[in-house]
Amino acid sequence: MKRSILVAFFVTFLPLSLSAEPSAFGAGDLDNPKPYGLTTSEEVALQNKKNLRKVVINTSNQANRVDSLRERIDGLQTIVESLSRKSQKNKKKIQKINKENSKELISLNEYEKRLSEVSQDNAKNIDELKLAVSELSTLLESINKTYVTKKEFNEMVVDLNKFKDLVATELTQTSVQRKSKLEKMSNAKIYKDAYSLYKKKYYTKSIEYYQYLISKKYKPAFAHYMIGEMKYKRRNYGEAIAYYKQSASLYSKSSYMPNLMLHTARSMQLTGDKNNARKFYKALIAKYSDSAEAKTAKKYLND
Repeated sequence: MKRSILVAFFVTFLPLSLSAEPSAFGAGDLDNPKPYGLTTSEEVALQNKKNLRKVVINTSNQANRVDSLRERIDGLQTIVESLSRKSQKNKKKIQKINKENSKELISLNEYEKRLSEVSQDNAKNIDELKLAVSELSTLLESINKTYVTKKEFNEMVVDLNKFKDLVATELTQTSVQRKSKLEKMSNAKIYKDAYSLYKKKYYTKSIEYYQYLISKKYKPAFAHYMIGEMKYKRRNYGEAIAYYKQSASLYSKSSYMPNLMLHTARSMQLTGDKNNARKFYKALIAKYSDSAEAKTAKKYLND
């Protein structure tokens, strides 16, 4: 979801008619590099997605190491074949030297010189072989420490899915238990208690009550606004914007609309979206020029 398009839409029509839906900036989008406004289940899904990505990257790295190992093995095989050929040549040289020596065609010194050259050549080849074997051993040790087999990978995926199902089940059970308690209360009572909890700064429980009211479609615009306020006070600005957006889309003529717009703009500003924050400040000033929120918006515009 493109933030600039949605915000431009909201800002363009909001000063004229607040029935237009404000921008949520992609709240709940799991493909966003920095997602916000996520539900509990979406957060679990996002974590599973990150874990699987790490496994895939690790597996890819291991595959590259295996390819490197294969290349080293091919190189080692080439070295061995080369040594074999050199050894065969050296053997022929020694046979030739012995043959020449037996015929007394060369002196003893010349014989020792040639034999020494062959010995040095063999020693050099042996050193090269030892170095190649040492590098290969180091690489094999590294592969053994980090390699994840296909079976192990599949087991990790299964474990992640089990974890996801377990969390989803626990969340469902917890939600049912809480709802069973609220089911015994009237919506009006829950509405009153939710606001009382908010005034006492018991935000977690207050949010729970307001979310229940939303599920029952009891004054959902105000419930969304209040949850947005608590998210704002907790500095969860991305989530606050999402709830403010929903509130404004449900009822755009409420008395709290100036404050909703001010806090929406402020949330944008605090998350670095200064351009769209300025648009919201200007829309607030144009629509509610005599309000205290409009005066505050003018101050933020000059920051």
